[in-house]
Amino acid sequence: MLRRAVRKGYAKVAKQETSCCTQASSTCCTKSTIAEISKRIGYSQQEIESVPEGANLGLGCGNPLALASLEPGEVVLDLGSGAGFDCFLAAKRVGKNGRVIGVDMTPEMVDKARANARRGKYANVEFRLGEIENLPVADNTIDVIISNCAINLSPDKGRVFQEAFRVLKPGGRIMISDIVLTKQLPDHIKKDIQAYVGCLSGAELKRRYLKLIEDAGFSQVKILEETHFPAEGVINDQTARAITKKLKISRQEVAKLASTVASVKVSGIKPKL
Repeated sequence: MLRRAVRKGYAKVAKQETSCCTQASSTCCTKSTIAEISKRIGYSQQEIESVPEGANLGLGCGNPLALASLEPGEVVLDLGSGAGFDCFLAAKRVGKNGRVIGVDMTPEMVDKARANARRGKYANVEFRLGEIENLPVADNTIDVIISNCAINLSPDKGRVFQEAFRVLKPGGRIMISDIVLTKQLPDHIKKDIQAYVGCLSGAELKRRYLKLIEDAGFSQVKILEETHFPAEGVINDQTARAITKKLKISRQEVAKLASTVASVKVSGIKPKL
């Protein structure tokens, strides 16, 4: 049921040209506000303007490429690639001798990303339909895995990291931007589907999130950057407002919840043989 709800929510976004909300109306975000959101979470104006129109849907919680140090010729895999924003940015860094693969479970997103790739003439980028818990990628073929606010949507995060470990070459690395919690959420929020699709109730406790990566076999697992969301920003977020209205949560409770939610950039390495 969770997977179906997530797929339905993001299919809705894929069909809209300007929306950074999975549950609110299509007027919740304009192109200008999507750009503002992207700048706030770590993208430069140059990066935002360098991709095909419609590739950036304002859905991320950070910029996984900011600290990824991609090299020319590398093969990059993006988990939950959406309309292709991070894939197109990565493609420029790895160059014509490199390759970027995006995997997303929503057919509408994959179709949109492929159309964006054709429009932008990205010969070194491809998009595959698939679940990040069962990657359509061969063993030991990827140099770098990136992901932007997608793993928190998985009901089996441990399996995601196991799959990431499988497809990486020995010595390969992960660079993930995601949402984690410093404290458990109240049950009424954890059980809400809208909060799950909105990247909240599916988030894992920070220590548990890191342990899942380590348990998959990764070494040197660490948080490179951690950002807490200002309470006022959460209160004014369209999706958050829809959730709080539905659950009848006060502004005070929202502010308290905001202090337990963090955006993190996490890195790890698959040990060499």
